[in-house]
Amino acid sequence: MQIGILYICTGKYSIFWKSFYESAEKYFLTNHKKIYYVFTDAKKIAYKENKNVIVIFQENLGWPYNTLMRFHIFNKNKKILSKTDYLFFFNANMLFVSSVEEEIIPYNEGLMALQQPGIWNKPREKFPYESNTESTAYIPPEKGKYYVMGALNGGKTEKFLIMSKILAENIDRDIKNEIIAIWHDESHLNWYLSDKEFKLLNPSYGYPDNWELPFKPKIYLRDKNRFGGHDKLRGIKITKSKNEILFKKIYFLKKNMAKFKAYSLKIINNFIKKYDNC
Repeated sequence: MQIGILYICTGKYSIFWKSFYESAEKYFLTNHKKIYYVFTDAKKIAYKENKNVIVIFQENLGWPYNTLMRFHIFNKNKKILSKTDYLFFFNANMLFVSSVEEEIIPYNEGLMALQQPGIWNKPREKFPYESNTESTAYIPPEKGKYYVMGALNGGKTEKFLIMSKILAENIDRDIKNEIIAIWHDESHLNWYLSDKEFKLLNPSYGYPDNWELPFKPKIYLRDKNRFGGHDKLRGIKITKSKNEILFKKIYFLKKNMAKFKAYSLKIINNFIKKYDNC
């Protein structure tokens, strides 16, 4: 069986790639053939010469588009990705620390996703689903049993690519209507899975650094603060003044508006508030 691993590391996120690859080779689905699809703008990538590494150029879209538009990236490359049997997307800062084998494959369900480690034991009313009824990611109160994290998801290639196409179209519709879902691609992923059967992975497969959870870690979510923090990795210049930081974020958003149509000032302010809570 051929397993496709989807890995996006544009900008400074390429610093995670080498150790991710080494850990996946050691611990992940060791009895199957793995192909790593690395979407990056980096000039140099470790193990690029290996036969199981395929580097695909991907422009650095900036924050939040590097995460929001990931389903567009997969959909755009569906021809090459369709050669695999299963596809699995991993956040750049993930690191395998223990064996992960057949239990991760959704043979019956078709799709799988990772339970959010911060709210894995919280009631439905605590889930941060998209609440804007105008967004295609909106989930009504009567729907949704779990809240999943965008850091790890996958499934049978055909089903995963169908999901990617639908979510890319939904995100385009939101952007046209000047809407960005509260947790970007994660909000849209939760919408898609809210009325479907899927394999749910517990937080062992996305165990944050320095947390204490009642699970044995299999995949770590490395703390981005140990690698310069979110702003540095996202390419946002860090300044001493909080006002300067907010100004830079506003400027960054305005600079990128032309690509995805302009947002109102109200939407910009709401987004900044959400960003600061990430």
